[in-house]
Amino acid sequence: MIAPDIDKPPAETLVAVAMSGGVDSAVTAALVAEAGYRAVGVTLQLYDDGSASARKGACCAGQDIYDARRAADAIGIPHYVLDYRSRFRESVIEPFADSYVAGETPVPCVTCNRTVKFRDLMGLARDFGADALATGHYVRRVAGPDGPELHRAVDADRDQSYFLFATTRDQLAYLRFPLGGMRKEAVRREAARLALPVAAKPDSQDICFVPGGGYARVVERLRPGAAEPGDIVDLQGRRLGGHDGIVHFTVGQRRGLAIGGTGEPLYVVRTEPATRRVVVGPRDALAGSEIRIGGLNWLAGAAPPSGPVAVQAKIRSMRPPAAATLRAGAGGSASVALDSPERGIAPGQACVLYDGERVLGGGWIRRAPDGPAALRP
Repeated sequence: MIAPDIDKPPAETLVAVAMSGGVDSAVTAALVAEAGYRAVGVTLQLYDDGSASARKGACCAGQDIYDARRAADAIGIPHYVLDYRSRFRESVIEPFADSYVAGETPVPCVTCNRTVKFRDLMGLARDFGADALATGHYVRRVAGPDGPELHRAVDADRDQSYFLFATTRDQLAYLRFPLGGMRKEAVRREAARLALPVAAKPDSQDICFVPGGGYARVVERLRPGAAEPGDIVDLQGRRLGGHDGIVHFTVGQRRGLAIGGTGEPLYVVRTEPATRRVVVGPRDALAGSEIRIGGLNWLAGAAPPSGPVAVQAKIRSMRPPAAATLRAGAGGSASVALDSPERGIAPGQACVLYDGERVLGGGWIRRAPDGPAALRP
């Protein structure tokens, strides 16, 4: 059921559906309508098609807006396109560039979900009089004793819970995720059964506003000073070579260092924006077990417990969760102590906390006072 906790019959329940132009959101809209709910499709234009940051096949651009409209027409539901380009630039693109300049590795999809797609679009859906907002995310909303809970998707390969950790409890009460209990191949079959015009459309890849994964070019265009050259140094501060901008490097990176004669593979351990230095070291130097996080969003209650909490922590979207202990601090700060060291803990990335399948919350990995994101044991 799409809206089991709304005390109205489906025919009287209005569900707004975020339609990006892809197969997932089209199937979501079709399933909502097929279940008898009053559905309305909403597509956000997030950036200019002709801009340097537009990429063919990315979501929320010209072709995708057209595809979303075709899908809505095929389903037989109203469809609206809204110009959110200025909001997207202000809320997502500009912070993305600032984060790279600060030597971080940002996750713009989390920021987009938290701001434009949920905060702003949800406000619009409420203005429409919608009782709920449905999206094509692969994540589950599960009824719990204290209200709805956020859980991982059934399809582990498609699970997007890492990117939704910043969803608030109020937002979760309003959101619906019809695809969370389905596997991708089943979604494709549904698209074919429903004769949706996007049934065979490939999935979008990479960051939507970064052409071909070339994030450094986007940052250089938005922040011209970010490409200033600097030194590549080892852990003792000895110069090993030079670089053409710290925006080209992230923690754990090995390629592109252009240094030789070291006798062992070297990896980026951290970047230092103030001195424009890229610090490299052996693979073991990437290992850390203590993580400082900020902006903690707690979904498992009104506030995180005052004492230590056993959790599983996920420090990258493609990493499995690892056993850890959370200690919440003041002002949304917290520390996460991993049971075993993890490599490549990068400032700017999200640290998402789980209890089995349930998302407890998460926050943003911050730098420790002496520079690294994590303190080596």
